[in-house]
Amino acid sequence: MTITLTEDEARVIGVLLEKSVTTPEQYPLSLNALVNGCNQKSNRLPVTKYTEEDVNNIIEGLKAKHLIQLETGFGSRVDKYTHRFCNTEFGDITLSDHQQAIITELLLRGAQTAGELRGRCQRLTSFNDMSDVEAAINSLIAYQPTPLVEALPREAGKREVRYRHRFTIPVSATEPQPASPSEEPAHPDTLTHLRQALEGVKATVAQLESRISALEEEQEHK
Repeated sequence: MTITLTEDEARVIGVLLEKSVTTPEQYPLSLNALVNGCNQKSNRLPVTKYTEEDVNNIIEGLKAKHLIQLETGFGSRVDKYTHRFCNTEFGDITLSDHQQAIITELLLRGAQTAGELRGRCQRLTSFNDMSDVEAAINSLIAYQPTPLVEALPREAGKREVRYRHRFTIPVSATEPQPASPSEEPAHPDTLTHLRQALEGVKATVAQLESRISALEEEQEHK
């Protein structure tokens, strides 16, 4: 099963995965709890300011993808939601505690190094050492039938490789790159405007030259 998420959907799924581990007594989550979880300032990048309407719309999108469901029977009239993202009978993705912790952090904070993941995942599961983290990352890169994580090109001046989840499309792949001045064709209206401006400049220069000539003639006759 190939899962493609928007950045907003990734945030909601990440929150559901996180809270199912860190606050199981409050899981499933109400809409209000989801909003607060999405907008909290710790362990989030970027920090968001979603409204209930925003999150409700995101939920509807996730429902259409069969990745979230409404739960009832918890002694409350408030709607509560659980994910169907992994480790459920509804999907094909099965993750270990280590793998789920890494995916959760990548969904919540974006690309990170193995060292960053080790520190931030400790609240979700326990890693004995870096070899445990690297083994989990490599298993997600080699995940079948579709890799769930990929290594990013090493940044200039950086020693460590960063890793990202593969459930959203990278921004660089979705945003058109601006053309360089030599490659960007000029719009016809722009050319017309430039021609008119140039003619105006020429007329001004001609007037100045005429005035200078007149002044010079006056000086000669004095």
